[in-house]
Amino acid sequence: MVLLDIDYVTEGEKAVIRLFGTYDSAGTSKSIIALDRGFLPYIYVIPHDTKACQEELKELEIEKIELVKRKELGKPIDVFKVFFKHPQDVPRLRDQIGDMNSVYEIREYDLPFYRRYLIDKGLFPMGQVEIHGKCILASDYRGCKADEETCIFVMEQDPHLLESEFPELKILSFDIETYNPKGMPRAEEDPIIMISLSSNHGLRKVISTAQSEFDFVKTVATEEDILKTFVSYVKKENPNLIIGYNSDNFDFTYINERAKRLSVPLDLGTDGSSLKFMRRGFTNAALVKGRVHVDLYLVVRRYLQMDRYTLERVHWELFGVDKEDIPGDKIFKYWDDGGEKLDLLFKYSLDDAEAVTRIGEKMLPLTMELTRIVGQPFFDVARMATGQLVEWYLIRKAFEIDELVPNKPSASENSTRRGKRASGGYVKDPVKGLHENIVYFDFRSLYPSIIISKNVSLDTLVEECEEGSCHVSPEAGHLFLKEPAGFVPSVIGNILNERMRLKTLMGKASDEREAQLLNVQQEALKRLANSMYGVYGFSRFRWYSLECADAITAWGRDYIKKTMKRAEKFGFKPIYADTDGFYAVYEENKLQN
Repeated sequence: MVLLDIDYVTEGEKAVIRLFGTYDSAGTSKSIIALDRGFLPYIYVIPHDTKACQEELKELEIEKIELVKRKELGKPIDVFKVFFKHPQDVPRLRDQIGDMNSVYEIREYDLPFYRRYLIDKGLFPMGQVEIHGKCILASDYRGCKADEETCIFVMEQDPHLLESEFPELKILSFDIETYNPKGMPRAEEDPIIMISLSSNHGLRKVISTAQSEFDFVKTVATEEDILKTFVSYVKKENPNLIIGYNSDNFDFTYINERAKRLSVPLDLGTDGSSLKFMRRGFTNAALVKGRVHVDLYLVVRRYLQMDRYTLERVHWELFGVDKEDIPGDKIFKYWDDGGEKLDLLFKYSLDDAEAVTRIGEKMLPLTMELTRIVGQPFFDVARMATGQLVEWYLIRKAFEIDELVPNKPSASENSTRRGKRASGGYVKDPVKGLHENIVYFDFRSLYPSIIISKNVSLDTLVEECEEGSCHVSPEAGHLFLKEPAGFVPSVIGNILNERMRLKTLMGKASDEREAQLLNVQQEALKRLANSMYGVYGFSRFRWYSLECADAITAWGRDYIKKTMKRAEKFGFKPIYADTDGFYAVYEENKLQN
């Protein structure tokens, strides 16, 4: 199966992991929900007194305790691995455990259960997963109201990841139009007049109550029927991804409100569940179980730097082609006028959905590859800030080497950190005037390279060391052991090595499709590596270190200043510099001996 998403449900008193995916059955893509009833939530407890701690833990309502060896900033340590019956027991008992006199600290208590499962089992969403067990009829399973076409699979062994190419997924795009005579559409009173659909498998449809001679228009009697028909198309098409543009904040939010008012069930999930909304950052995200909903607006904002992010503007930026456009405040007039105006509105609505499909096919592969690297659900990765991507990648890597994950800072600790800032990169004000013979000197992966070459990591930072055994940062003089390789430098080094391997393969690729896939993979690694230096100074980062952040930028400033000075000896006069590169003009008569 291709793993698309994951969650857990409660059966009796036990938490059951559900893996949502798709598999091929006689050439047809089918939905599958695989159940794992054998995984338990756990936390780590670092004891002051091992024996006393074990006795105190036995007094609590826990499932079992194991004494295990882990590492704390690279140093071996004995800790208790404490298992619970249900994920809800963790927040209920963690403070009680943390307050015990025999306990020094508790760790990894705030990793969501489903994310913990992905890490422990070595699974990566958007990858092929081999599972063993048996299918049961959906009608025989009371845990969900899945369609009879959906396979409910009971796992009898641990799943494991297979080597796999990019999965070919079914994408369904959608867009809505509303009747808005009073300006901004208001879901409490303005009806939906059209829902347009487009897929990467040929679907082109607009559902509306208006009559039309266009064969792509499906005419229904009422707004209630528009919503019901939308749901039926989703079920019939059975997409793996549902994508929209600003669909978290507008389209799905609006559909949900209208459906509530008209008592239309939005049972869009492969498990028969309704559309739900989950808090992600400062906004709500629309969730469809078993079908990954992605809001392309968020993806575009992450990867493109633009003055405006309207659908029309983004489409032009990516494809250099205009799309149909009707001002939002004029849509109701086109609807009321009918005739040619209504025909234009139908075309505009369909074009919106098709534009979303085109943008999705262009922009989603990078996020999909980040999902396969970071190892968290596509739904989450598409909405994560850069620092969160880095953090979850490091959490997975920490697990692989038995390194305990640092806790997030408390509110007061975070407040203290936010009051401090590391110095930034070097900036030279531009030399005014018109310049010729300009050249640009660029440090390749400057900050990641500094982290690796200077072994900048929380576990290598020391207050004193023997002469010659440490790297000493400029200015503040922070000390970093030269050996062994630190946790973060090792991780970044592996990323950069893998990226260079992929770039080499790109140069040898004989197939354009293969080259495109390799390029997406190396670009995802590049973004991840370049993001890592900045999070050292992010106040909420688990591996936060102001000393590390300060040392990295200090070395960066030192390198760029020295390089500029050396360039002058060869006749290059620097005219502007910013962080990891500088511009210079060549002046042959200024060559220095």
